[in-house]
Order: sequence, then structure tokens, then C-alpha cells
Amino acid sequence: MLTHPRRDWRSIARKFESLVGSAGVVWTPEELLVFECDGLTSYKQRPAIVVLPRTSEEVSAVLRYCYQQELPVVARGSGTGLSGGALPVEGCVLVVTSRMNRIVAIDYANRQITVQPGVINNWVTQAVSAAGFYYAPDPSSQSICSIGGNVAENSGGVHCLKYGVTTNHVLGLKVVLPDGEIVEMGGPVAEMPGYDLCGLFVGSEGTLGIATEITLRLLKSAEAVRVLLADFETIEQAGAAVSAIIGAGIVPGGMEIMDNLSINAVEDVVATNCYPRDAGAILLVEVDGPVIEVEQMAQAVEALCRTAGARSLRSATDAHERLLLWKGRKAAFAAMGQLSPNYYVQDGVIPRTQLQRVLARIEQLGAEHGYRVANVFHAGDGNLHPLILYDGRIAGELEKVERLGGEILKLCVQVGGSISGEHGIGAEKRCYMGEMFTPVDLETMQQVRAVFDPKNLANPTKIFPTPRTCGEAARAKAAAHFPQAERY
Repeated sequence: MLTHPRRDWRSIARKFESLVGSAGVVWTPEELLVFECDGLTSYKQRPAIVVLPRTSEEVSAVLRYCYQQELPVVARGSGTGLSGGALPVEGCVLVVTSRMNRIVAIDYANRQITVQPGVINNWVTQAVSAAGFYYAPDPSSQSICSIGGNVAENSGGVHCLKYGVTTNHVLGLKVVLPDGEIVEMGGPVAEMPGYDLCGLFVGSEGTLGIATEITLRLLKSAEAVRVLLADFETIEQAGAAVSAIIGAGIVPGGMEIMDNLSINAVEDVVATNCYPRDAGAILLVEVDGPVIEVEQMAQAVEALCRTAGARSLRSATDAHERLLLWKGRKAAFAAMGQLSPNYYVQDGVIPRTQLQRVLARIEQLGAEHGYRVANVFHAGDGNLHPLILYDGRIAGELEKVERLGGEILKLCVQVGGSISGEHGIGAEKRCYMGEMFTPVDLETMQQVRAVFDPKNLANPTKIFPTPRTCGEAARAKAAAHFPQAERY
């Protein structure tokens, strides 16, 4: 990719205005501040210009111009990502899909819906619930995160244990490649011949292009749903209950653990009055399906929880009661503000059989580094979300918690897991890709990327480690955290 240290951004803005209209272009320094980071707020970089297209054709025109001018492009949905995937790079064009928020078509007969990328996750279920359908992937940010961002990061959620993550629910994609070409991937049926390009694209974090229409699988609402809340003296007991439930052949719709720190933070903020404040941990288990099957599974889960040491159990079948039990879990990240000025969240995956060992080691690592660590996670599939609590106003604290977070990621890999379950790699975890993959693995991935993006213009510097971004000399983050974009 060629570099151009000075550009006439005024002329470039005028060009984009001719492509998407003046309301779809943002380029004054004060307006650009809104777009300088995603949910990973510890990294900031102002984009050179922001473009907000409305159609596939407008995205195509924008990317074609960027390709010709060799302008780096970063795609952004709602900006809720937690790994810096939508973090601008210096001198980039930020393509924001929030105005692409139409539901294009609903096909109940074939159980599918086609949406633009700016459609909010929860809007999909709202659009089809009256007909008895829903969309399964449900990140905790589902009320604000966009489907385009979910596709880019391969997002999961509470119900991914039984129903899978985003890639399991994407049937087809309309994609604009980095050179502006529009292509179709997948199709209306689940098994299409040829290479699985949908599977390749989902989770590619904006490095292969921008999805402009997404066809999703719809599921029929379950006949019965029950949510169980079990509380334990220790988080290890809750982990043992998870292993026992899965070992018994039961696959709940969702299964989540929250530790004592999280419980009290949530009750202070949300006040569900459902979570015992003195519990070492709570386990939320949702079972769904035919009425008789749900009743049998619920009885079995209750028995297994009691055997694992549950002090008490609460069951909810009414929709309002179920939402109340889940309300605290969905608000857990936001509630951390009650405990600390800042938190740093990680997103690793481990085998379920390693839960007790890894949780004990995370607690030990937190003590060694001098930080409290709250644990909220998708227990059923081993997707951990340790939240390291710290005060960002103290110089050097961020670098310290990043090191602790890195130790947790390495631990996940050491026990046979992964450095990401749903938040993606982005700018935050690229330096740890070498913990999981050999140089040959990484080079092979780069070769695939180059087929789609030979100029390396699509979300450059993300996902893959480079000497510039990951060398020890370059890890002095002062400049990286708050760099100044080019002045206009």
C-alpha cells in the first residue's frame, strides 16, 4: 500500500458528497471526534473522513474511489466492538453503515430474513416475533449492536451454546470487495456448492470487504422456556455444575455464570432483587423446547445443581420473570462502573473441563498483579469474560492491566482454548495471534486476505501481528492510545 502523507481532504470530501450526498459525509475535526474509537475506548485515533452510505451501490462507489486513490478504509457499524476492530487508522476513510438500516425482505416460508448491515440485532427478533419467530444470536449489546458488526466479529451471545454463533445463522451475503466490486456469497439454501465464502467472510473483521445485505436464518419460537437460577458458595461449585449438566447430555439454550463481584455490581445498578448478594457465584440456565422435554430437563438441571452444592434454586417460566433473571446478566458489563472507574475486558475460550482450574488461576493472577477481576461468562461453551478493574487516571495502569489480560489469554491457549470467542482480534489482540498460530498459519491467512484485498487497504493493521505493531520497542503505547490524526 502506498502512503501519501499529505492529501487534499477538502477535495476528497467533495468527491464523497457527490457519491452519497452532503449529509453522508463528516470531515470537520470536531465532528470526527465522535468516531475516534469503538467500545475499546483505551485506543483512540481520529479518522481523516467519515462516509455514511445508504445502499450497496453507494458503498461500491466509495470503495472504488478509495481503491483508486489508495485510501485505507475501515468499516464501522454501531461502534460497540470491544477489540478495536472499528478503530480508525491514520489517514483512513471510515465507512459507517448506520444509515443502512432497512429490513429488505422477510420470508417466513423459508425461515429467513434479509437486512442491511446497520439493522440493530434486536430489531430482527422484534420484526418477526409476532409471527412466532426469532433470531438466535444475542450479544449482551443486542439492543445497540448492528448485524453488520455481528457478521464482522462473528458475535455470539447467551444462546450460542445450543444455537451457535453468527456464522451458523448467515445464509447469504451481498459484499462489496475492497476494489468496489459487488459479489454474492452463499444463497437461500443452507448448503451451497463450491467454497464456503460466507464462512470465510463472517468473522473477517472488515479485512475482506463490507457486507451490505445479509440473509439470516430465523428460528421458530420454542413451545416452552424455563430459566433457572442456582446460587453457590463458590464459583468452583458453579463450574462443577456446568460440567455435570453438559456431561449428562443436556444442552441448555444458555448457561451463564456470574461471580460475587458481578452479582453485587448488578444489584446496585439494576436491582433485580433476584441475585443473592452473599453468593460466591450464580448460575443461570435456560432450557427450551416442547413442554414435556423442558419439564424433564429442568428437573434434571435442578438435581445436578443441588448435587454440585447449590444453596437455593429459583425457576421462572413467565416471560416477565425470565427477562428479570436475564436482566442482570445483560447489564453486567455496564454495572462495573459501580466498582471501578475503568475496566478492561478479555474474551478467551477454554474447554469446559478446565473451568475450575482456569478460574482459580485468573484469581491468582489478579492477586499477583494487584487487581480485582470480576468474572461474567458463557459457561456452557467456556467463553470467559474476565473484567479487570482499574483506575485509568493513574499513569501506567492501562499498560499493567493489558499485561494481565495478555497473561489470561496465554493461559486460555495453554489449556487448549482460544484468544477470542466473540469479540474478535482487532487492534487489541493481534500481538497474541502467534500464541495460537504458527508463522506458516499466519502467512496462509494473509495470502487469503491478499486475494480479496491485494493493496491491503481494508482495515489494515488489524488481526495480524506485525513488527511495527507488536515489537517490544513499539509497544510503548503513549502515542498509540491518543495519537493525533492529520490536521486539515
